[in-house]
Amino acid sequence: MTNRLAQTESLYLRKHAENPIDWWYWCPEALEKAAAEDKPIFLSVGYSSCHWCTVMEGEAFSDSAIAQYMNENFLPIKVDREERPDLDSIYMQALQMMTGQGGWPLNIFLTPDDRVPFYGGTYFPIEPRFGRPGFLEILKAVRRFYDQEKEKLNNFKSEVMGLLERSASLPTSDTPLNKDLLFQGIETGVGITSNRGTAPSFPMIPYAELALRGTRFSYDSRYDAQEITHQRGVDLALGGIYDHVGGGFHRYTVDATWTVPHFEKMLYDNGQIVEYLANLWSSGVKEPAFATAIEETVKWLEREMTAPEGYFYASQDADSFTTPNADEPEEGAFYVWSYRELETLLSAEELQALQSEFTVTAEGNFEGSNVLQRKELGNLSETAKNALEKLFQARYGQASTEISTFPPAENNSQAKQENWQGRIPPVTDTKMITAWNSLMISGLARAYAVFGNENYWHCAVKAAKFIWENQWVEGRFYRLNYNGKATVPAQSEDYALFIKALLDLYSCHPEQTEWLDHATQLQAEFDQYLWSSEEGGYFNTAKDSSSELIIRERTYIDNATPAANGVAVTNLVRLFLLKEQLDYLSSAEQTLQAFSSIMEKSPQACPGLFSGLDWYLHSALVRSTPEQLQALIPQYFPTCAYEVATALPPDAVALVCQGLSCLEAAMTQEQLMSQVKEITISH
Repeated sequence: MTNRLAQTESLYLRKHAENPIDWWYWCPEALEKAAAEDKPIFLSVGYSSCHWCTVMEGEAFSDSAIAQYMNENFLPIKVDREERPDLDSIYMQALQMMTGQGGWPLNIFLTPDDRVPFYGGTYFPIEPRFGRPGFLEILKAVRRFYDQEKEKLNNFKSEVMGLLERSASLPTSDTPLNKDLLFQGIETGVGITSNRGTAPSFPMIPYAELALRGTRFSYDSRYDAQEITHQRGVDLALGGIYDHVGGGFHRYTVDATWTVPHFEKMLYDNGQIVEYLANLWSSGVKEPAFATAIEETVKWLEREMTAPEGYFYASQDADSFTTPNADEPEEGAFYVWSYRELETLLSAEELQALQSEFTVTAEGNFEGSNVLQRKELGNLSETAKNALEKLFQARYGQASTEISTFPPAENNSQAKQENWQGRIPPVTDTKMITAWNSLMISGLARAYAVFGNENYWHCAVKAAKFIWENQWVEGRFYRLNYNGKATVPAQSEDYALFIKALLDLYSCHPEQTEWLDHATQLQAEFDQYLWSSEEGGYFNTAKDSSSELIIRERTYIDNATPAANGVAVTNLVRLFLLKEQLDYLSSAEQTLQAFSSIMEKSPQACPGLFSGLDWYLHSALVRSTPEQLQALIPQYFPTCAYEVATALPPDAVALVCQGLSCLEAAMTQEQLMSQVKEITISH
């Protein structure tokens, strides 16, 4: 018998539909019921490809004794963090305040009348282990505390709410928005990017991107930014975090050597990494492995992660079944290779080449099997390429030249029942998330600008057109799409990242002004519903969609994805340059000033805001002919906007403008390059 989660669209929620727990999804009816019955809310937040979320679903949430006690004493609510990042952000921050750490699954207890958290944790086992108490004992203790310790409860709630409110209201600051502040941020970003040798290893692209920006400047630094940003590209393109057989990047590696990944693949990582590697290449680091990783990742995107309508799916699980009769999926089963398999599939020469160029041993590096990790940069030998092709065929059941699409397994039942020609694939979460699609569109646009591969452009344009044509409902922009149905009002990251994607498309072909028009239209809605007129910056959630939230946050902390406010600053400066409207520049400055105290005191929190500051200080607009611009666009000028000139002075090749003034017309290519460098680096 299923619970009400069976009626939801979310793959993550539907994974809990057969739990004996009487789950609710987040809705007014659930909140009202909790208050009416005076039951504490048990809020559990996760996402479909989360390994420990899956473990807890199969353990504690499937236990009948736990379910009986939960149903009698709590109002249990499940939330997909990918649907509601605003809820996740608030309660994750609360958990970190209470325990000093966070993660998913996020399990937290709220008072029913005001939804204030008072106890929480992450993974809870059924029986005491890993130094953690059993879940049923926790439930009983929490209910006892709620019933018998009202004074302590109210005092603790007041303390938590005070901390949350202070975190949401940043102190005013008159910190100068100057190069000193920028270089402080860049130095921090370079330092964080340089931090190799600790586990786990995450891509952390917002920091690497800021560090790459720093390679343009000469300032007193402890680091070699060029070496560090190059090394991050090497770790990504050669490491086990990259799927050398099928393309695409896993979420992170569990070790310090970038060898063994946590095997889920997230769209947001892949979009950012593609853009970063393309920027590395355009900055002069022309490593063949970078171009290969981009090319093969786009092939994976088209083959496994693109809907017929053109948008991109959200993620693929880390775990997959080894046989149709297996009870539980195994982590990494789709991706790893036993030595015996390699001996069977490959010729002796191919196995020798694979061992020579990758980390392949009889003992393996992951539970007796091998995760492939390249040893050296450069091009692979033809023999090693042939070996990878044979592994591709073993995994997918077809040659790479014969397979253009690989239909997703949308749930465990489908994964086990489908007649796969190769291995059973992991489950794919097929929902469309506007923010994540936007990151991939931006990555594809930049890769197209740098490499000129028309296929990258077509993939980006098709996804952007889907979003533009399908994500408005009654005049409002929406975050998700499930099988053609738009749902959940857009949040700040959806607005900011899609505006960026539209501007990135425009920057590839400045003669195609519809992308700029779309960005301008969406920015107006963003300003109308999420702009903080009193403090500056953008709230996470629209003013008419946040009544159930205990606070209204303005996110500035970059995590696996860039925070909306940093991206918004960049967008506003770009729009100012292209539309010549001072309101955009004023909003960019106000946003930077709103967060300037954080930028000064905690630069490690907000690399995206420093990227925005770089645009604010060093932006340039180049007006020229389409032919001249196409020679400039592939180069690494990260604070340049481009516009097709309606008219130029006689014999001029371009007009370069900075802020409210323009330089003398550039009469030669050399003068044009000198002017662009003067503004984007020296000014």
